[in-house]
Amino acid sequence: MKCWKQRIWVVAMACILVGNRSTEAAEPVGVIFDTDLGNDVDDALALGMLHALQSRGHCRLLAVTLTKDHLLAGPFADAINTFYGRGDIPIGVVRGGKTPENSKFLPLAETRDGNALRYPHKLLNGNDAPEATSLLRQMLSTQPDQSVVVVQVGFSTNLARLLESTGDRHSSLTGVELARKKVRLLSVMAGAFATINGNAHYCEYNVAQDVSSAKKLVDKWPTPSVWSGFEIGIAVPYPATSIERDYSYVGHHPLAEAYRLYSPPPHNRPTWDLTAVLYGVWPDRGYFDLSPMGRIAVGDDGFTSFAPDPNGPHRYLILPQDRRERVVEALVQLSSEPPHR
Repeated sequence: MKCWKQRIWVVAMACILVGNRSTEAAEPVGVIFDTDLGNDVDDALALGMLHALQSRGHCRLLAVTLTKDHLLAGPFADAINTFYGRGDIPIGVVRGGKTPENSKFLPLAETRDGNALRYPHKLLNGNDAPEATSLLRQMLSTQPDQSVVVVQVGFSTNLARLLESTGDRHSSLTGVELARKKVRLLSVMAGAFATINGNAHYCEYNVAQDVSSAKKLVDKWPTPSVWSGFEIGIAVPYPATSIERDYSYVGHHPLAEAYRLYSPPPHNRPTWDLTAVLYGVWPDRGYFDLSPMGRIAVGDDGFTSFAPDPNGPHRYLILPQDRRERVVEALVQLSSEPPHR
């Protein structure tokens, strides 16, 4: 009997070890984060989420590309990356892009305590960063086929320019060919696929700011894409109590400080961009339902419409009422998770 029990124990331990080995062997997904950081604070929280997901072994943040055309957008992204111990992540910036106006929190990249930067980083001026389209081509060309998730939470400027690009020193492929070969999924925060506060013709900000690029994205992007509409973000506001409580493990936290500067607590800020990250990295966790396959169209005013089509490349997120608390909990836990150092 004793030998039989020992045999069962050995088999059980072997199964556990094989299971652990299988889990460890699963490759974290490579993510490119394309963002208009500086226009709203949810971009910053979404970037913090990606760092937590990388620390947990679920993704690798390959690059951050900026669609806000401000000299401090790149430096603040670099400051956040450095805060999480990943100051080597490449950053690309848009040239001749949208929303060059000042931001409420991007000056944090220059804030000093005495003679030292409050949030140390190397990229001090966006002019010193590579152009975003070139960086997108470079990063995609180095990745395994069908391996990359692109999370776009700003304007479509950079991805539209990628689609228009031709072969270069990084790859002989066109931008469309490169995206088709390397990208597994495009997770987008843009558009609206429900009535918003009684408005059935709501023109969402990310689309309306660069309509021509959004049109190119829906018409030419060659891989499946899933859109998180405006209605998803307003359904899961980020609790201000978390900003006041969960980031206090350091004296100064770039995400919490940005939130306070942008929209001081106790305001609970909708969390649009975080939902695109959550689905992009964890599409199989059951946080959301999906629409049928279909095609998104962008009107001249930035209004997005959806037509079901079994052969279409687009879907959008649906958030059932009974999953909202679970989604909010995931967003809070991930965005407030301390760096793993």
